[in-house]
Amino acid sequence: MPNYHAWLDEVRPSPYADQLNLGFRWLRFSRGLEREYRTYIIEESFDLKRIALSVATVIWLALAALDMLVVPASHLGWVLAVRVVVLLILLVCAALILQRRHIHLLLPLSMTCILVLGVGAALIVGIAHRADPAYPYEGLLLVSMAAYFLVGLRLSEAIACSLVVLLAYVLAEWFAGLPVPRLINNVLFLAFGNLIGAVGCYLLEYKSREYFLISRLMRLLAYHDSLTGLHNRRSFNRQFERLLRQAQRDGKPLALLLCDIDHFKAYNDCYGHQAGDMALQRVGALLEQAARRPLDMGVRLGGEEFALLLFDIGADEALQRAEALRQSLEAAGIAHRGSDSAQVLTMSIGVACLSPGTPTELSQLFEQADRALYEAKAFGRNRVAT
Repeated sequence: MPNYHAWLDEVRPSPYADQLNLGFRWLRFSRGLEREYRTYIIEESFDLKRIALSVATVIWLALAALDMLVVPASHLGWVLAVRVVVLLILLVCAALILQRRHIHLLLPLSMTCILVLGVGAALIVGIAHRADPAYPYEGLLLVSMAAYFLVGLRLSEAIACSLVVLLAYVLAEWFAGLPVPRLINNVLFLAFGNLIGAVGCYLLEYKSREYFLISRLMRLLAYHDSLTGLHNRRSFNRQFERLLRQAQRDGKPLALLLCDIDHFKAYNDCYGHQAGDMALQRVGALLEQAARRPLDMGVRLGGEEFALLLFDIGADEALQRAEALRQSLEAAGIAHRGSDSAQVLTMSIGVACLSPGTPTELSQLFEQADRALYEAKAFGRNRVAT
């Protein structure tokens, strides 16, 4: 399929954007994204699988009632026995599927249901044809269509299930003694039906994968700064409340570092906005390195203003981390002839700490850090204050 995502040229590189650019004609992502997609598709198709299983059970019971009217008494016992065995397996699978704690079993259980329905239907057709060659076999195509469209299986899984069902039908009819010309005709009918289903399933999965990549990329763009890749202010405001609740629940301290690049307007005036963007990216990379732990956050608040939220860190260690961050930018040696503080690009940092059990809000912690930052600037910049 053609790649028409020209807008990706303006997006910061990410695994999702890279995969969209590379394409996925063979319905396969890179290893990490493939695992993420499969987890996503299992969770997203949970309700679909539950509904499909309920409908399949009702139809299976309705067909059992119909068999009692059309299947000769000499073979009815075998047909109903197959119906009962399949129904019991469906009910067991339904009991497991309806419990979300077994969601890791959702895929094998779904495939089991399709295979049991298909193989069971093939056996019933074979048994019925020994007594009545006019017994309909087209219901097998409905099982295949369910595998392709109604159960949320990926193309490879749907094809595998449908081929097993088709093979079971051939074996059942062979043992039933169906004439070879008619068997060939029936198999061709089912094969072409499967081909149509496979093409439709391919298109559905392709669009599903495309939607997955674009939605993940949109989420990145909504909550991350496009220039530096750091969290943006919206993401910071959203995540802070969660981290604050977790810190209070676990009795852990928090520290907020507000960072401001010294004389950045003068830097842009001296070197141009393109150089300014590159400098911001360098600073963003330093903050990203400083926020390596899972619950730490590096944030670009806007312009030359950055923040670093550190989880489970005391006041002394927070000051050390702030000083290390300040020194790392100074050591980068980015020339800045327009600065009154140094010959290189530097930053001022204000530090505010929140002890366990101290009730506060983001605005209060932010205000404390902002006052400390103002103090760092007032005393000559390129320093840390608390």
